[in-house]
Amino acid sequence: MSFNSVEKFENKIAEFYGAPYAVAVDCCTHGVELCLRLKQFQHLTVPCRTYLSIPMLANKLDIGLTFTEEEWKDYYEIREWQGKPTGVIDAAVFWKRDGYIPDKFMCLSFQYQKHLSLGRGGMILTDDKDAALTLKKMSYDGRIPNVPWREQNIDMMGYHYYMTPETAQLGLNKLGEAINTTPRQWTVTDWPDLRKMEIFSNE
Repeated sequence: MSFNSVEKFENKIAEFYGAPYAVAVDCCTHGVELCLRLKQFQHLTVPCRTYLSIPMLANKLDIGLTFTEEEWKDYYEIREWQGKPTGVIDAAVFWKRDGYIPDKFMCLSFQYQKHLSLGRGGMILTDDKDAALTLKKMSYDGRIPNVPWREQNIDMMGYHYYMTPETAQLGLNKLGEAINTTPRQWTVTDWPDLRKMEIFSNE
């Protein structure tokens, strides 16, 4: 399986957003998870109105969780304890040329409801070259794409979160139309208050 289409898609998305580097993943939530693992945060503070898989990462990573009431638009930055910024941005619904924010990890979604609708998939934007390489390896079982894994000395823990070439090719095919059309404007009330759900009732 060749990952040339994945690399090409990464480059195209990075160019559109004005980011130096982009790392393709199988979904936005996994992109956020990889960034949180990379930075080893011990607490997660997120808006009470967001997609439920984001706060569920606190349980998965065995870290603390706090909800806040926040009127966010287009994207929000995940925070640690007492509001300390993590540098990790949930930009799942954000679609804007040159929209990359320097010194941040911006996690995008290509889920079927998003502007670039691929059914599934995501991307991490960053300006940190070393972090981009590490995140790429983390997303792909600790290995480098396009090199047989049996020929590699895997030196770090990885996760099975990579984007398939087929998804990347679909992204390349649909990218032009997405660039030339106006994205939906999401509002914070498109998400329910997660504190009212039983799964989060103790948070």
